[in-house]
Amino acid sequence: MTNMEKKVMIRLCAKIVADTDLYETDKEVQNLIDWVCLSEQIKENNNRIRNLTGEYKKIAPDCREGVRAQLGA
Repeated sequence: MTNMEKKVMIRLCAKIVADTDLYETDKEVQNLIDWVCLSEQIKENNNRIRNLTGEYKKIAPDCREGVRAQLGA
């Protein structure tokens, strides 16, 4: 799904919530809207985790060498 499609889906969900009572009365609608909103947040969280993991992998060898040097001293 492209970013534009995601934005359209989010806007559509917001409009449904604002203009109707479907969110409160229809469990399937509620689940779909929650899924759309939460899936985007999950993707953002996963990207953040990947970035942090990449940063850690860059500095981890230096940290381990520092620990080894301290233990050997």
